[in-house]
Amino acid sequence: MSERQYAVYILASRKNGTLYTGVTGDLENRVFEHKEKLMEGFTKKYNVQRLVYYELHESPEHAIMREKQIKKWKRTWKLNIIEKDNPQWKDLYNEFDSLTKREERKLAFIPERVTGTHDKIIYNPGFLPSQE
Repeated sequence: MSERQYAVYILASRKNGTLYTGVTGDLENRVFEHKEKLMEGFTKKYNVQRLVYYELHESPEHAIMREKQIKKWKRTWKLNIIEKDNPQWKDLYNEFDSLTKREERKLAFIPERVTGTHDKIIYNPGFLPSQE
């Protein structure tokens, strides 16, 4: 059983497009949430969903410190770290997530009617297969 890892990541709308920097304790699920537009906010509004850079940390404190550091950087510096490791700006999510896991994850988010006028998304963590 592996220890939990924390990730600092950068998403892009397209090559040289809008950038978003975030931190998470579950990179695959967090990027999935961005891609499926399950959370309101910046990435949904500006269609920022391509995972173009990430780095792993062993503690949440280190990951949060690094996220804050990167968020203060000039855009050019962010572009440089993306270009260094991912010059084609490939969506790195596709490299570590299988189609089967993606489909299972989609089924874990169940639309539910609320007062008959709007849908809300309910996350059912018990639906996902165990990570053992």
